[in-house]
Amino acid sequence: MTDGLLDTSVIIDFDIIPVENLPDESAISAITLAELAAGPHATDDPIERARRQDRLLWASRTWDPLPFDEHAARAYGRVFASVRAAGRTSRSRLADLLIAATAIANGLPIYTRNPSDFEQLKNIAKVRAI
Repeated sequence: MTDGLLDTSVIIDFDIIPVENLPDESAISAITLAELAAGPHATDDPIERARRQDRLLWASRTWDPLPFDEHAARAYGRVFASVRAAGRTSRSRLADLLIAATAIANGLPIYTRNPSDFEQLKNIAKVRAI
C-alpha cells in the first residue's frame, strides 16, 4: 500500500530529507518525471546538468509513476476550481496542480518541501510538509 505521493521537490532533495519524514511507501506522478526530464535542459552548467540527469534516471528506476489518467483529469477540475476560488491563477503552477490532481485521484497525501504551492488546495488535498 502506498502512503503518500512525493512532490518533485522531495525527489530533488531526497538525499537530505530525514527518512523518518517520508512515508513508509511512496509513489511519484508521471508529472514529476516530466519535470525531472526537463531539468537537465534548464541549465547551462554541465555538472548540474549531469546531476539532474542522474536524479531523473534514479527516480525512473526507483518508482513506477502514477499516470495522469482520466481520474486525475477529473480531479484537476476540482483543483482548478479551488485555485480560482482563491483568486489565483493555475497557469504558472500547472505541474504542481497536476501532481496534486494525481494525488487526489489516488487518495494519497502529497509530501512536499513547498507546502505553500498547495495552500489553496487544503480543503480537497492532504498536504504533508517536510
